[in-house]
Amino acid sequence: MHNLSCYNPGSFIFVGIPGLEKIHIWIGIPFCIIYLVAIVGNCSLLYLIAVEHSLHEPMFFFLSMLATTDLTLSTATVPKLLSNLWLGSQEITFSGCLTQMFFLHLSFVVDSAILLAMAFDRYVAICFPLRYNTILTQQVIIKLVMSIVVRSFSVILPVVFLLKRLPFCRTRIIPHTYCEHIGVARLSSADISINIWYGFAVPLMTVVSDVIFIAVSYTFILRAVFHLSSQGARQKALSTCGSHVCVILMFYTPAFFSILAHRFGHSVPRHVLILFANLYGTIPPALNPIVYGVKTKQIQEKFILFFSLKKMQ
Repeated sequence: MHNLSCYNPGSFIFVGIPGLEKIHIWIGIPFCIIYLVAIVGNCSLLYLIAVEHSLHEPMFFFLSMLATTDLTLSTATVPKLLSNLWLGSQEITFSGCLTQMFFLHLSFVVDSAILLAMAFDRYVAICFPLRYNTILTQQVIIKLVMSIVVRSFSVILPVVFLLKRLPFCRTRIIPHTYCEHIGVARLSSADISINIWYGFAVPLMTVVSDVIFIAVSYTFILRAVFHLSSQGARQKALSTCGSHVCVILMFYTPAFFSILAHRFGHSVPRHVLILFANLYGTIPPALNPIVYGVKTKQIQEKFILFFSLKKMQ
């Protein structure tokens, strides 16, 4: 019975943010505000893209995918974080933990793939403007979406089974506010070498390769832009990439910083690492629709037109 309970643990306990227990209620307020901004911003963006036929282009289709994934990313962690900070609800079932971990890692990998697809879209738009509609046809976009979904599921789904095979007899206290692969695996008393190696291989197969291809795309984009004869044309071409570049920086910079801090920042206080990890799951989803709303002229115009018509009605 003891062995069965090890392989089928009833629940885990989240520590929360150690050392800051007295201000948990106050910490939850900014996270709640940021989460609400992410919900409102991304839902507004999705609605606008859905109802405005002029936004039914590949670039905005990928943007709607990004908004959907951002909603999944923030929803995977923030509600449980708030229930922990405000209600003291520290318990999560084993199946709930695996579900949270799956959608958290899946969202991260899908986000990275969508940013690569958007970089390819900008590459075609700037380097082959006259052939844009013939290259990025509906069939090509469907194939890109299917490849993103298949790749993401195929690399993240094995993580669930790698955790399910482990016994958890030693402790079920997670020193964090959410479930992530290696953090949960380290609670096991068994050998987790496969988990560590797979957890190292997945970012290399997905995120790092995506960053390399994005860098290659922008190398070709910049080369094409600086070969343009008109200064105005150069500025217009660069402005179409501005919002995408901002989103790329907001997504990858804190991600790599968080990875490096966990690997080498042993002197960094634990509560700082946990706070930063939670901010990473909330701030980019909240800022992405704002960045695209501010820097993309088409979305700006449609937002103003849409809400002015609503007021007139």
